[in-house]
Amino acid sequence: MDVKLVMFKGDGQRKDFAIVNDRTVIGRGEDCALRVPLLSVSRRHCEVIKGEEELRVRDLASSNGTYVNNRRVNEKVLKAGDRLAIGPVVFTVQLDGEPEQIRPIKMKLQQAGAEAPVVEAEEIVDLEADMGGEESDPIAALEALAANHGEEEEEEDKKKE
Repeated sequence: MDVKLVMFKGDGQRKDFAIVNDRTVIGRGEDCALRVPLLSVSRRHCEVIKGEEELRVRDLASSNGTYVNNRRVNEKVLKAGDRLAIGPVVFTVQLDGEPEQIRPIKMKLQQAGAEAPVVEAEEIVDLEADMGGEESDPIAALEALAANHGEEEEEEDKKKE
């Protein structure tokens, strides 16, 4: 199963994060496979579990919760096109190339203490403006991670050959 978590930068540029391992921990901690360097994201926020026939997300007792399609979840099977929100970052789940077309979305952060982030479909995400200066440029940090992730995959492919 080919799994990608897709997000969009404020300028509408798409970023794909391939999920290649059976378990991928997402969080702000340095030991996480996919780092989201924001204070609203727990050090070990959630994990994506890739099985033979299904993909699951499991919250790892995060402070602010893990959301699938605007609903807080402890554990949930993910389907193609689901929106996975981790802090202010929203990923669209792509399984085996489905959905083929993914539209940018816009996240609006609710007031402090509010339960779930609010996702408005079919608009562009602008984390830099919506975050209100929580941390410096998380998009650049995620881009760097995507670049490093691609390099790691290339190295793994070379080792397999």
